Amino acid sequence: MARILVVSNRVAPLAEGQVATGGLAVGVLDALKEVGGIWMGWSGEIARESGTPRAEQGSGGLSLITWPLSQYDYDTFYRGFANSVLWPVFHFRTDLLHYRDEDYEGYKRVNRIFAEQLRRVAQPDDLIWVHDYHFLPLAQHCRELGMQQKFGLFLHIPFPSDQVFRTIPHHADLARAMAAFDLIGLQTNDDLLAMRDYYERHLGASTSHDTVVLNGKATRMGVYPIGVCPEDIQSLSREHRNSRELIKLKSGLQHRRLIISVDRLDYSKGLVERFRGFECLLDTRPKFRGHVSFVQIAPPSRADVHGYRNLRRTLEQTAGRINGRWTELSWTPIRYMNRSFDRPTLMSFFRASQVGLVTSLRDGMNLVAKEYVAAQPEDDPGVLVLSEFAGAAHELAEGALLINPYDTAGMARTLHTALDMESSERKHRHEIMMDVLRKNSLAAWRERFMDDLKGV
Repeated sequence: MARILVVSNRVAPLAEGQVATGGLAVGVLDALKEVGGIWMGWSGEIARESGTPRAEQGSGGLSLITWPLSQYDYDTFYRGFANSVLWPVFHFRTDLLHYRDEDYEGYKRVNRIFAEQLRRVAQPDDLIWVHDYHFLPLAQHCRELGMQQKFGLFLHIPFPSDQVFRTIPHHADLARAMAAFDLIGLQTNDDLLAMRDYYERHLGASTSHDTVVLNGKATRMGVYPIGVCPEDIQSLSREHRNSRELIKLKSGLQHRRLIISVDRLDYSKGLVERFRGFECLLDTRPKFRGHVSFVQIAPPSRADVHGYRNLRRTLEQTAGRINGRWTELSWTPIRYMNRSFDRPTLMSFFRASQVGLVTSLRDGMNLVAKEYVAAQPEDDPGVLVLSEFAGAAHELAEGALLINPYDTAGMARTLHTALDMESSERKHRHEIMMDVLRKNSLAAWRERFMDDLKGV
């Protein structure tokens, strides 16, 4: 059986007792444990030079190979082109695009370093599974080194429309490089149509529903919505329903109803918009004042990347203004926390809440929405209020309450509906969404992508 070589910017821990979190980490680890293979990526360390590898052996033929980046490569590859150009543009925030020639050169240089590390360890029948926007040109660099293995790319973030993608300097070079992959996986059909449209219009490629042919090279495209492990999440939330952190949370709530949101501190998540939506709820529906609390958990993310410090400051000011307006002696409307909680604790928080609020302005999938649904008690589930611009909305539209995050009054109306929803309707909506989560589980995502890569 062929090994799997996984490439991602960061890797999950193999050490005993360390828990892998997130869809990428869990899904990749499970795949590698089944067939054996290597997970390769940046170690998270800054060194004098990039690319001195360090191997770590796990059980069942699974190993990690990581290496540091120099400060210059980190600044140009990661902070620069990846997160100051690709991330904002792929999330339709061209106003935050910050391009420099040296960042683009650094992006290509780090991709060449990854390609050289791959060539050293790859065997002829290995399957190379590359993850996300950090490595769009990786397959092309590997081909230039003579590698003939099958290469698959899975894009965890959205693919933008034709006009938005073209705001990236060197967009055509990037797209041609991506065509060196044998299979490109996307989260939604909208992403697939946008990618196919770009190749047709601007590179003259011939396309079918799921294939792009450019300069005689065929690249297959497919929609693979990433999922979660619903049974595992249910167990986590149930087992930790009496955790110390949850007891503290409930003590502070004093039997008030709870709206909860959990996101990285990122401008794509619509955090300011959701604060304003909750404020509108309090402003226009007095019955909820003093009876509903909103908890926002937003761990810091990319604090050294252009634009993120301003976001944090704006959120703190917005939360402070809302709390200053409505706080009572025994009630604070918004609890805004810039800190992390472990996964079991978060799942127990989801289970204890009456509404899960996801207001992404643009998202590849948004696994928080799926985790919220999976964590709910079946006999008394909460309601998911979900942005129509999150990839998860394509799957959960029938069970969630969809919102436009730019419509503040509409968000307030939907929160009102969610808080007043009868038990029978909540159970029905939850059952519909759980059926989807079981069908499109994390295992199904992984198996479909790898089966298609083998057969491409």
